[in-house]
Amino acid sequence: MNGALGANLGWLIGLAVQAAIIAVALIVIPRRRKPTAAMAWILLIVIVPLVGWVFYLLIGSFRLPAKRRDEQRSIDQLIAARAGEQVTPVEGDWSASFATVLAQNTALTHLPPVDGNGARLYADYRQSIDAMAADIDRAASWVHVEFYIVSCDTTTQGFFDAMERAVARGVTVRLLADYVATRRLGNWKETTALLDRIGVQWAWMLPVRPLRGEYQRPDLRNHRKIVVVDGTVGYLGSQNLISRDYNSPKNQKRGLMWQELVSRIEGPAVAAINAVFLSDWKVETGELASAETLAAGDVARSDENLLCQVVPSGPAYDTENNLRLFLSLIHGATERVIITSPYFVPDEAMVYAITTACQRGLEVQLFVSEIGDQFMVWHAQRSYYEVLLEAGVRIFLYPAPYILHSKHFSIDDDIAVIGSSNMDIRSFSLNAEVMMLVRGAGFVAQMREVEEDYRQAGRELTLAQWREEPRSSTFLDGVMRLTSALN
Repeated sequence: MNGALGANLGWLIGLAVQAAIIAVALIVIPRRRKPTAAMAWILLIVIVPLVGWVFYLLIGSFRLPAKRRDEQRSIDQLIAARAGEQVTPVEGDWSASFATVLAQNTALTHLPPVDGNGARLYADYRQSIDAMAADIDRAASWVHVEFYIVSCDTTTQGFFDAMERAVARGVTVRLLADYVATRRLGNWKETTALLDRIGVQWAWMLPVRPLRGEYQRPDLRNHRKIVVVDGTVGYLGSQNLISRDYNSPKNQKRGLMWQELVSRIEGPAVAAINAVFLSDWKVETGELASAETLAAGDVARSDENLLCQVVPSGPAYDTENNLRLFLSLIHGATERVIITSPYFVPDEAMVYAITTACQRGLEVQLFVSEIGDQFMVWHAQRSYYEVLLEAGVRIFLYPAPYILHSKHFSIDDDIAVIGSSNMDIRSFSLNAEVMMLVRGAGFVAQMREVEEDYRQAGRELTLAQWREEPRSSTFLDGVMRLTSALN
């Protein structure tokens, strides 16, 4: 075979292989995937076929293994059965659209709305940790703790001391920590050794240990933050169990500090928060803690009488529960929508919901950080500012050196949502999250005070100011927006 023929044959084989790769991608990738995400993956594979397929095989599946999904379904059935036995249906003077949101949440999660709750917001970082520790010191039977990041340091030492005292009193303390996020810390071995020493029963969430048969897409993480004490008091929100600078030399060099929001809940809704913990505990340990109820039991009702519904979401579910909740509430708003999210990278449906709210004449505000701690996400977030500002969204930038890490939003004057979920594609599809829907003017009034503090601390970004941004920055924004679709 002469050289020219060999070279031509090589080219033909190469083209055939590339065509086959693209053909397989066109068949496999679009299945059960949003068009934007499918196009991003196909574009990557067309440009760099081998690298694209390697990435797809590593992180292309946005669902947990079938065994974990089946476990979640069996737990959901148990929750539904217990809820049917113990929870009295709630009725109220709310709109038909709000009633359908409650029904949607119940259908997706099997956790019904319950009234008779009280809730308080903590915006002070240290105060929230101290409040949790104080409630643990009052525990009589059991304590459940679940955080994306767990670290014993000077800020959280009091929390660990409270757990140690609880165990010494004979209280059962269970703790869950995300495997990847917590093991990134320099002191994770010291922290887990401390948990062993003080007698806390603990386990990793979503461990990535292929040699033990424990493997899923490595960036599918459990991002929930939960504390429950005796089934009477619960906490959820945005804050991890770690110091305000995350004990990171890089953060400390920049002077970065995290601003959070946590809610303390009393009443029947605490059982639903506990059900989320017990679901994760059962999946990770195989143990169903039978002493703790999976639905609301005989818990004292609060005079605040807040209606609350806990909404877990994540890759163990068949659909994006949190995204559907957010969209339904925004579409049902009649006066205002005020959103706080540290990582705001919405999908097309969310962008349309927000801009349509403006076009319907609603007041829409968005609180985000002026600076970012994650380069790609921050630039992707900025790529949405122009279209939002043009639609009439008021964007407020929380000042450096703080990272506004709170995750909440309010609808009109009587509906609010708070929890662990960002308004980004990762939280919608890839992370296990938990949010709580609250109906009550008193609770929203607390949130309005928090929002006003954000407004006073930061500055409003105008469309004129945004259009003065250098082209080099907005170019990066657009590139990072494309990469955000790879889910």
